[in-house]
Amino acid sequence: MIVPVGAVLGLSAVLFGIGVFGFLARRNIILMLISVEVMLNAVNLSLAGFSRHLQDLRGQVLALFVIAVAAAEVGVGLGLVIALNRNKPGAAVADLTKLKW
Repeated sequence: MIVPVGAVLGLSAVLFGIGVFGFLARRNIILMLISVEVMLNAVNLSLAGFSRHLQDLRGQVLALFVIAVAAAEVGVGLGLVIALNRNKPGAAVADLTKLKW
């Protein structure tokens, strides 16, 4: 069964909207990182959908690079969370100003 590209793009748009809403509505840094991951996965889904529709593998290769960037983003984000928790317990975004030298 072949899924139409419009359905894939619709699902991708819904996932991206959920990610944007989660990023803007939350003040917890961990939930904000999860929202960014949802947005990146929505982009990967649209890349894979277009790649399948156009019968070209470049979209899938680009999606692999996006996954690598997402992994690096998680590493940096978790490093910030650990640095923040060493100074003060909690994961509020407003506490990030305390990481200044």
